[in-house]
Amino acid sequence: MISTLSDSANLPWVLAAIIIGYVLGSIPFGLIFTRMAGLGDIRDIGSGNIGATNALRTGSKPVAGATFLCDAAKGAAAVFALQHLAPTPELALPLSMIAAAAAFLGHLFPVWLKFKGGKGISTFIGVNLALFWPVGLLFCATWLVIALTTRYSSLAALVAALATPVFLYLFGNFALLPLSILLVVFIYFAHRDNIARLMAGTESRIGSK
Repeated sequence: MISTLSDSANLPWVLAAIIIGYVLGSIPFGLIFTRMAGLGDIRDIGSGNIGATNALRTGSKPVAGATFLCDAAKGAAAVFALQHLAPTPELALPLSMIAAAAAFLGHLFPVWLKFKGGKGISTFIGVNLALFWPVGLLFCATWLVIALTTRYSSLAALVAALATPVFLYLFGNFALLPLSILLVVFIYFAHRDNIARLMAGTESRIGSK
């Protein structure tokens, strides 16, 4: 796969995958929707994060829901775009994986917001559903079980993310394993403050004020 992408004839496609993925991933839907709803700047609310969880802290479930759906959709859109634009069937998977990674990193580090974005869970769900939907659904199911049991959204996200490479392994989808592991590492990096609060017992629970 790497040798195919390193072919000089395919480098423009690699660059296109990175640009398309990053631009789509860096769209700050949480910021856009909170402003459209007249709720101010989401970066001044709660954790200051632009994702769906912080959007919920505005008190608007529709805004939070729209943020979640669009953040997931932009990840899926990046994958689908390169699956259809790839010049050959052999390049469809590697290019869509590059676009998935770029979209995810675009969400975490959007250039428009001085590289201060979200924590990536919604976009992670989107790229997983687009690349291999059974694992995307298993992520959601795992998140739901942990969230309902503990009422910690962050813990549910961390456990579900860590389980994702395991799910891929069990399905025998080894091609996606390196990408999944890479994205999980970034998820844990983005949740480092949450991890510290979970360990200290000060993390907010779902539904808490």
